[in-house]
Amino acid sequence: MAEGNKETPEIIGFACSFCSFKASEMAGSLRMKYPEGVKLIEVPCSSRVDPAFIIKALMEGADGVFVAGCHPGDCHFIKGNYYTRRKIAALKEMFRAFSIDEKLRLFWVSASEARRFVDKVTDMYNNIKETKR
Repeated sequence: MAEGNKETPEIIGFACSFCSFKASEMAGSLRMKYPEGVKLIEVPCSSRVDPAFIIKALMEGADGVFVAGCHPGDCHFIKGNYYTRRKIAALKEMFRAFSIDEKLRLFWVSASEARRFVDKVTDMYNNIKETKR
């Protein structure tokens, strides 16, 4: 991770290509803004996010990581987001032991929910910025 302004949190987001990433694109098309410290990585499905990717992002300097996927029951890969929910819950439990569980979030956003995407990402950014002070 590049050394930048230490007051600006850097957040890495993994977004599924069918829903959450499309919501981020729609937000851009509608000229909605979310903090520039947020970097998105498009993944085919939220279930493809290995917990090691999240740990690596945090170890390399990210202030927070989120995984965003289709709403449960709407996954294009049938049960992908159910696997995601279990993996992230287990990882958050491990992070809780180190008091860093607030650095990881999971949320569901459909392709048509650009405002929800912006709100979730901005909320996470603001919370991390507050804790950095």
